[in-house]
Amino acid sequence: MSLAGQASETAKFSAARDRCMGAGQCVLAAPAVFDQDEQEGLVLVLDENPPAAQSDAVRQAVRACPSGALALRR
Repeated sequence: MSLAGQASETAKFSAARDRCMGAGQCVLAAPAVFDQDEQEGLVLVLDENPPAAQSDAVRQAVRACPSGALALRR
């Protein structure tokens, strides 16, 4: 299952729960955008269209994801 969001007008992100290993680095980097579900600890997207002010945090979350479950698309 993938969820898509927009971190700014030009940077879009995707979160692939099937690739997530539950490390939680996305939550640490961008807690306003990402969380983990209570059952499996997998990524949840809280804000599919975060404001541009969250763009740097989303980019950091993508870089910090050890499983590659998060990706930026242009």
